Amino acid sequence: MPLKSYGVLVGQAVDRSVETDLDTPHYQVRVAAAGTSYRVAVNVRSSQTPPDLLYLVVEDLAHPMLSALAEFADGFHLVPSTPGGVALDYIRQNVVDRAAMRTLPSSVPGPDNDLSDRIDHFVGRAIADPSARIYAFGERWGPEQGVPDKVFGFRPGNGVHDVHMNQGNDGQYVRDDGVWQDGGLLIHFPGENQWVGLFLAFQSQAWHTDDVTGHRIAELPGGAGDGRVRIVGALVNPVGPAPEREVVTLLNSSDTDISLAGWTLADRLKNKSPLPAVSLVAGAVLQVEMRPPAALGNKGGLITLLDPDGLKVHGVAYTQAEAREGWTVVF
Repeated sequence: MPLKSYGVLVGQAVDRSVETDLDTPHYQVRVAAAGTSYRVAVNVRSSQTPPDLLYLVVEDLAHPMLSALAEFADGFHLVPSTPGGVALDYIRQNVVDRAAMRTLPSSVPGPDNDLSDRIDHFVGRAIADPSARIYAFGERWGPEQGVPDKVFGFRPGNGVHDVHMNQGNDGQYVRDDGVWQDGGLLIHFPGENQWVGLFLAFQSQAWHTDDVTGHRIAELPGGAGDGRVRIVGALVNPVGPAPEREVVTLLNSSDTDISLAGWTLADRLKNKSPLPAVSLVAGAVLQVEMRPPAALGNKGGLITLLDPDGLKVHGVAYTQAEAREGWTVVF
């Protein structure tokens, strides 16, 4: 079943601790938010094989959800697991590129050579900057009245866990599957106008999942979003009044011709626009017009390319600042 209390914790990072001697170690962060202490438990190793996690650090994160997220006050906020808001979904929100994710061991001797070190670099910066804010997505636990936190000792025990992808699981973890409920760690450094995104997944998780249950479904030959056809540009804000002629540019990056019969483009709300039933030559580009009800908003949005089985091949996101009138957004 989906996570029970999914949401985002907003606050100031004030301390951290690295666990190295457990079967499933965590990177622990103490967060102060509106007079309350929380512990954010970030998995850095899996109990399943292979144990090393997939991770992605985006140091210049740009996404349409960030403007809404920045308005959240300190504290824990329940977030509806629905599209169009700030809920994380690695697959449907086009916030994580699976092809860009890499693996790292949780902790090994030496500086800057493991996953804990990568996380610590940015959390350490946040601790040193009182204006920085951590946005920890996951499941809330506590408050545990009368029980001290097992890592930092504050009372009552209280925090957020499942700060990783929460769909496409196997074995006993299938019970946690759901859509629009993925975890992650975002850090905003307002003085530098910088958002950093830290995204984690287990190698055992699938990257094509059911739109209702989040359970794994059939995989494409190249895995999640294999990129054989890519979205490389989009005119999302044409000159002139509505209705506008919004155009998406596709590139066949593979070495073979690909039939686009039955393929679709989906917008932020999953409205679909069919592609022409043509063969896209290897290495060629094709411009296609978005058809109602699908539409590309001028205040930021998502564009997702789906094959005839409804599986994601590629996806992109753009912000309001990128949606300049008459300009093509380049991805």
